[in-house]
Amino acid sequence: MQRGRNCVFRPPSQVLFRPVTLLSIPSPGDPFIINSGPIYARWYGLLLALGVLLAGWIARKEFRRRGIDPELAYSIAVWAVPFGLIGARLYHVATDWDAFKNTYSQIPQIWNGGLSIFGAVLGGMLGTWIGARRVKLRFWVVADCIAPGLVLAQALGRFGNYFNQELYGKPTSAFWGLQISPSHRVSPYETSSTFEPMFLFESILDVACFFVLIWFIRRYWNRVPAGTVFALYVTLYNLYRVPLETMKIDPADIILGQRVNVWVSGLLFLVGLISFLILFRRRRPPVPETAVPVAAGAGAAAVAHVPTARPETAIAARLRSQRRKRKER
Repeated sequence: MQRGRNCVFRPPSQVLFRPVTLLSIPSPGDPFIINSGPIYARWYGLLLALGVLLAGWIARKEFRRRGIDPELAYSIAVWAVPFGLIGARLYHVATDWDAFKNTYSQIPQIWNGGLSIFGAVLGGMLGTWIGARRVKLRFWVVADCIAPGLVLAQALGRFGNYFNQELYGKPTSAFWGLQISPSHRVSPYETSSTFEPMFLFESILDVACFFVLIWFIRRYWNRVPAGTVFALYVTLYNLYRVPLETMKIDPADIILGQRVNVWVSGLLFLVGLISFLILFRRRRPPVPETAVPVAAGAGAAAVAHVPTARPETAIAARLRSQRRKRKER
Protein backbone atom coordinates (compact mmCIF):
# COMPACT_ATOMS: atom_id res chain seq x y z
CA MET A 1 0.00 0.00 0.00
CA GLN A 2 1.34 3.36 -0.99
CA ARG A 3 1.08 6.41 1.20
CA GLY A 4 -0.66 9.39 -0.21
CA ARG A 5 1.28 12.51 -0.86
CA ASN A 6 -0.57 14.25 1.93
CA CYS A 7 0.13 11.44 4.41
CA VAL A 8 3.92 11.55 4.28
CA PHE A 9 5.41 11.96 7.81
CA ARG A 10 7.94 14.75 7.94
CA PRO A 11 9.88 15.23 11.23
CA PRO A 12 10.35 18.78 12.43
CA SER A 13 13.43 20.45 11.11
CA GLN A 14 14.74 21.30 14.60
CA VAL A 15 14.04 19.73 17.96
CA LEU A 16 15.07 21.63 21.11
CA PHE A 17 15.62 19.89 24.43
CA ARG A 18 16.06 22.02 27.50
CA PRO A 19 17.64 20.54 30.61
CA VAL A 20 15.09 20.09 33.36
CA THR A 21 16.02 19.83 37.03
CA LEU A 22 13.76 17.16 38.42
CA LEU A 23 14.85 17.69 42.02
CA SER A 24 15.88 20.95 43.61
CA ILE A 25 15.49 23.05 46.74
CA PRO A 26 12.38 25.21 46.28
CA SER A 27 12.63 28.95 46.42
CA PRO A 28 11.01 30.58 49.48
CA GLY A 29 7.82 32.29 48.52
CA ASP A 30 7.95 35.20 50.95
CA PRO A 31 10.72 36.54 53.21
CA PHE A 32 8.05 37.78 55.64
CA ILE A 33 6.51 35.85 58.50
CA ILE A 34 3.97 38.60 59.12
CA ASN A 35 3.24 41.32 56.58
CA SER A 36 0.01 43.05 57.56
CA GLY A 37 -0.13 46.82 57.37
CA PRO A 38 2.33 48.45 59.75
CA ILE A 39 3.18 45.12 61.38
CA TYR A 40 5.71 42.96 59.60
CA ALA A 41 8.41 40.51 60.60
CA ARG A 42 11.00 38.75 58.45
CA TRP A 43 12.40 35.26 58.72
CA TYR A 44 15.86 36.84 58.61
CA GLY A 45 15.27 38.75 61.83
CA LEU A 46 13.61 35.81 63.58
CA LEU A 47 16.50 33.47 62.78
CA LEU A 48 18.98 36.12 63.91
CA ALA A 49 17.20 36.45 67.25
CA LEU A 50 16.99 32.67 67.69
CA GLY A 51 20.70 32.42 66.94
CA VAL A 52 21.50 34.93 69.67
CA LEU A 53 19.36 33.01 72.17
CA LEU A 54 20.97 29.72 71.18
CA ALA A 55 24.48 31.15 71.54
CA GLY A 56 23.58 32.55 74.96
CA TRP A 57 22.18 29.22 76.15
CA ILE A 58 25.34 27.35 75.14
CA ALA A 59 27.55 30.07 76.67
CA ARG A 60 25.73 29.59 79.98
CA LYS A 61 26.53 25.87 79.90
CA GLU A 62 30.20 26.61 79.20
CA PHE A 63 30.27 29.14 82.05
CA ARG A 64 28.90 26.49 84.38
CA ARG A 65 31.47 23.95 83.15
CA ARG A 66 34.26 26.34 84.22
CA GLY A 67 32.72 27.18 87.58
CA ILE A 68 31.54 30.65 86.50
CA ASP A 69 28.13 32.05 87.41
CA PRO A 70 26.04 31.40 84.24
CA GLU A 71 23.95 34.51 84.91
CA LEU A 72 26.98 36.60 83.95
CA ALA A 73 26.46 35.50 80.34
CA TYR A 74 23.50 37.90 80.13
CA SER A 75 25.54 40.79 81.52
CA ILE A 76 28.14 40.23 78.79
CA ALA A 77 25.57 39.67 76.04
CA VAL A 78 24.12 43.14 76.68
CA TRP A 79 27.37 44.49 75.23
CA ALA A 80 28.36 41.73 72.81
CA VAL A 81 25.11 41.51 70.81
CA PRO A 82 24.65 45.19 69.81
CA PHE A 83 28.37 45.61 69.08
CA GLY A 84 28.22 42.46 66.96
CA LEU A 85 25.27 43.75 64.92
CA ILE A 86 26.92 47.11 64.34
CA GLY A 87 30.21 45.50 63.37
CA ALA A 88 28.50 43.05 61.03
CA ARG A 89 26.69 45.83 59.18
CA LEU A 90 29.64 48.21 58.99
CA TYR A 91 31.93 45.51 57.60
CA HIS A 92 29.38 44.60 54.92
CA VAL A 93 28.90 48.23 53.94
CA ALA A 94 32.67 48.83 53.80
CA THR A 95 33.33 45.79 51.60
CA ASP A 96 30.38 46.51 49.28
CA TRP A 97 30.54 50.30 49.26
CA ASP A 98 29.43 50.65 45.63
CA ALA A 99 25.95 49.43 46.63
CA PHE A 100 25.58 52.07 49.36
CA LYS A 101 27.52 55.15 48.24
CA ASN A 102 24.48 56.68 46.55
CA THR A 103 21.82 55.36 48.96
CA TYR A 104 22.92 56.10 52.52
CA SER A 105 19.41 55.40 53.81
CA GLN A 106 19.91 51.67 53.14
CA ILE A 107 22.88 51.39 55.50
CA PRO A 108 20.84 50.81 58.69
CA GLN A 109 18.33 48.49 56.97
CA ILE A 110 19.75 45.22 58.30
CA TRP A 111 16.40 43.45 57.89
CA ASN A 112 17.06 43.32 54.15
CA GLY A 113 20.18 41.23 54.75
CA GLY A 114 23.81 42.20 54.53
CA LEU A 115 25.50 41.18 57.79
CA SER A 116 29.08 39.94 57.67
CA ILE A 117 30.24 37.28 60.10
CA PHE A 118 33.72 38.81 60.12
CA GLY A 119 32.34 42.15 61.28
CA ALA A 120 30.03 40.39 63.73
CA VAL A 121 32.95 38.58 65.36
CA LEU A 122 35.13 41.69 65.50
CA GLY A 123 32.35 43.88 66.90
CA GLY A 124 31.10 41.13 69.18
CA MET A 125 34.57 40.54 70.59
CA LEU A 126 34.87 44.25 71.37
CA GLY A 127 31.54 44.14 73.18
CA THR A 128 32.60 40.94 74.94
CA TRP A 129 35.82 42.60 76.12
CA ILE A 130 33.82 45.49 77.59
CA GLY A 131 31.31 43.15 79.23
CA ALA A 132 34.02 40.86 80.61
CA ARG A 133 35.83 43.79 82.21
CA ARG A 134 32.63 44.99 83.85
CA VAL A 135 31.99 41.61 85.49
CA LYS A 136 35.71 41.04 86.18
CA LEU A 137 36.21 37.95 84.02
CA ARG A 138 39.17 37.14 81.78
CA PHE A 139 38.36 37.99 78.19
CA TRP A 140 39.83 34.86 76.62
CA VAL A 141 38.01 32.60 79.07
CA VAL A 142 34.75 34.22 78.00
CA ALA A 143 35.74 33.94 74.32
CA ASP A 144 36.25 30.20 74.76
CA CYS A 145 32.78 29.92 76.30
CA ILE A 146 31.18 31.84 73.42
CA ALA A 147 32.90 30.04 70.50
CA PRO A 148 30.76 26.86 70.21
CA GLY A 149 27.48 28.75 70.54
CA LEU A 150 28.65 31.35 68.05
CA VAL A 151 29.31 28.86 65.25
CA LEU A 152 26.00 27.09 65.90
CA ALA A 153 24.20 30.45 65.73
CA GLN A 154 25.91 31.01 62.37
CA ALA A 155 24.51 27.69 61.14
CA LEU A 156 21.00 28.84 62.03
CA GLY A 157 21.47 32.36 60.73
CA ARG A 158 22.53 31.14 57.28
CA PHE A 159 18.95 30.08 56.65
CA GLY A 160 18.11 33.79 56.74
CA ASN A 161 20.09 34.06 53.48
CA TYR A 162 17.83 31.35 52.07
CA PHE A 163 14.65 33.29 52.84
CA ASN A 164 16.19 36.49 51.42
CA GLN A 165 17.42 34.59 48.32
CA GLU A 166 20.95 35.93 48.63
CA LEU A 167 24.55 34.68 48.74
CA TYR A 168 24.04 31.70 46.44
CA GLY A 169 26.67 30.11 44.23
CA LYS A 170 27.10 29.39 40.57
CA PRO A 171 24.38 27.75 38.45
CA THR A 172 24.01 23.99 38.84
CA SER A 173 21.73 21.24 37.56
CA ALA A 174 22.43 18.94 40.54
CA PHE A 175 19.56 17.73 42.69
CA TRP A 176 20.64 20.03 45.53
CA GLY A 177 20.30 23.12 43.31
CA LEU A 178 18.52 26.07 44.89
CA GLN A 179 15.73 27.72 42.92
CA ILE A 180 16.10 31.51 42.77
CA SER A 181 13.27 33.68 41.51
CA PRO A 182 14.14 35.91 38.51
CA SER A 183 14.01 39.14 40.52
CA HIS A 184 16.85 37.92 42.78
CA ARG A 185 19.21 36.60 40.10
CA VAL A 186 22.44 38.46 39.53
CA SER A 187 24.06 39.27 36.20
CA PRO A 188 25.00 37.46 33.99
CA TYR A 189 22.99 34.49 35.30
CA GLU A 190 19.48 35.83 34.72
CA THR A 191 18.54 32.85 32.52
CA SER A 192 19.62 30.21 35.06
CA SER A 193 17.06 28.92 37.53
CA THR A 194 18.96 26.75 40.06
CA PHE A 195 22.17 27.66 41.87
CA GLU A 196 24.58 26.20 44.42
CA PRO A 197 22.96 26.55 47.89
CA MET A 198 25.84 28.23 49.71
CA PHE A 199 23.71 28.77 52.81
CA LEU A 200 23.21 25.00 53.15
CA PHE A 201 26.87 24.11 52.57
CA GLU A 202 28.07 26.56 55.20
CA SER A 203 25.32 25.64 57.66
CA ILE A 204 26.26 21.94 57.51
CA LEU A 205 29.94 22.73 57.99
CA ASP A 206 29.12 25.06 60.89
CA VAL A 207 27.29 22.23 62.65
CA ALA A 208 30.28 19.95 62.06
CA CYS A 209 32.59 22.64 63.47
CA PHE A 210 30.36 22.89 66.55
CA PHE A 211 30.69 19.18 67.30
CA VAL A 212 34.47 19.32 66.87
CA LEU A 213 34.64 22.22 69.33
CA ILE A 214 32.46 20.39 71.86
CA TRP A 215 34.64 17.28 71.59
CA PHE A 216 37.77 19.38 72.08
CA ILE A 217 36.28 21.24 75.04
CA ARG A 218 35.22 18.06 76.83
CA ARG A 219 38.69 16.60 76.45
CA TYR A 220 40.99 19.59 76.91
CA TRP A 221 39.14 22.58 78.43
CA ASN A 222 40.95 22.34 81.79
CA ARG A 223 44.33 21.56 80.25
CA VAL A 224 44.85 24.26 77.61
CA PRO A 225 45.44 28.00 78.09
CA ALA A 226 42.52 30.40 77.73
CA GLY A 227 41.91 31.33 74.09
CA THR A 228 42.72 27.90 72.66
CA VAL A 229 39.09 27.00 71.93
CA PHE A 230 38.46 30.34 70.23
CA ALA A 231 41.64 29.93 68.14
CA LEU A 232 40.41 26.48 67.05
CA TYR A 233 37.06 28.00 66.05
CA VAL A 234 38.78 30.69 63.95
CA THR A 235 40.98 28.05 62.29
CA LEU A 236 38.21 25.60 61.42
CA TYR A 237 35.70 28.18 60.24
CA ASN A 238 38.09 29.94 57.88
CA LEU A 239 39.43 26.61 56.62
CA TYR A 240 36.13 25.94 54.85
CA ARG A 241 35.13 29.57 54.36
CA VAL A 242 37.93 30.13 51.81
CA PRO A 243 36.68 27.59 49.23
CA LEU A 244 33.05 28.50 49.88
CA GLU A 245 33.80 32.17 49.29
CA THR A 246 35.29 31.43 45.86
CA MET A 247 31.99 29.80 44.80
CA LYS A 248 29.82 32.87 45.41
CA ILE A 249 28.69 35.08 42.53
CA ASP A 250 27.13 38.07 44.31
CA PRO A 251 28.81 41.45 43.74
CA ALA A 252 31.87 42.05 45.92
CA ASP A 253 35.09 44.03 45.94
CA ILE A 254 37.92 42.25 44.11
CA ILE A 255 41.59 42.42 45.17
CA LEU A 256 44.24 40.70 43.04
CA GLY A 257 41.63 38.65 41.24
CA GLN A 258 39.88 37.35 44.38
CA ARG A 259 37.00 38.51 46.53
CA VAL A 260 38.16 40.51 49.52
CA ASN A 261 36.68 37.96 51.92
CA VAL A 262 38.87 35.24 50.40
CA TRP A 263 41.94 37.18 51.52
CA VAL A 264 40.40 37.96 54.90
CA SER A 265 39.52 34.29 55.48
CA GLY A 266 42.97 33.16 54.42
CA LEU A 267 44.66 35.62 56.77
CA LEU A 268 42.40 34.69 59.69
CA PHE A 269 43.04 31.00 59.04
CA LEU A 270 46.79 31.49 59.32
CA VAL A 271 46.47 33.62 62.45
CA GLY A 272 44.08 31.13 64.04
CA LEU A 273 46.21 28.11 63.13
CA ILE A 274 49.46 29.62 64.46
CA SER A 275 47.72 30.74 67.65
CA PHE A 276 46.12 27.34 68.18
CA LEU A 277 49.38 25.44 67.69
CA ILE A 278 51.25 27.71 70.10
CA LEU A 279 48.56 27.50 72.77
CA PHE A 280 47.95 23.77 72.35
CA ARG A 281 51.64 23.01 72.83
CA ARG A 282 51.34 24.63 76.26
CA ARG A 283 48.67 22.20 77.41
CA ARG A 284 49.09 20.59 80.78
CA PRO A 285 49.32 16.80 81.17
CA PRO A 286 46.11 15.03 82.18
CA VAL A 287 45.46 14.81 85.90
CA PRO A 288 45.83 11.18 87.05
CA GLU A 289 42.67 9.67 88.45
CA THR A 290 42.76 9.03 92.18
CA ALA A 291 42.18 5.48 93.35
CA VAL A 292 38.77 4.88 94.87
CA PRO A 293 38.96 3.05 98.22
CA VAL A 294 37.32 -0.38 98.42
CA ALA A 295 34.70 -0.82 101.10
CA ALA A 296 35.94 -3.03 103.92
CA GLY A 297 34.51 -6.53 103.88
CA ALA A 298 32.62 -5.94 100.65
CA GLY A 299 35.12 -7.63 98.37
CA ALA A 300 37.12 -6.20 95.47
CA ALA A 301 34.03 -5.45 93.39
CA ALA A 302 32.35 -3.22 95.97
CA VAL A 303 33.34 0.44 95.62
CA ALA A 304 32.80 3.09 98.28
CA HIS A 305 30.43 5.91 97.43
CA VAL A 306 32.19 9.20 96.75
CA PRO A 307 29.88 12.19 97.24
CA THR A 308 29.87 14.81 94.49
CA ALA A 309 31.80 17.92 95.46
CA ARG A 310 29.83 21.15 95.63
CA PRO A 311 30.71 23.71 92.93
CA GLU A 312 32.06 26.19 95.46
CA THR A 313 33.58 28.45 92.79
CA ALA A 314 30.31 28.79 90.89
CA ILE A 315 28.35 29.36 94.11
CA ALA A 316 30.72 32.08 95.24
CA ALA A 317 30.61 33.77 91.82
CA ARG A 318 26.82 33.75 91.83
CA LEU A 319 26.70 35.27 95.32
CA ARG A 320 29.06 38.04 94.21
CA SER A 321 26.85 38.68 91.17
CA GLN A 322 23.73 38.89 93.34
CA ARG A 323 25.41 41.31 95.76
CA ARG A 324 26.51 43.46 92.83
CA LYS A 325 22.94 43.59 91.46
CA ARG A 326 21.57 44.61 94.87
CA LYS A 327 24.10 47.44 95.08
CA GLU A 328 23.16 48.68 91.61
CA ARG A 329 19.50 48.89 92.65
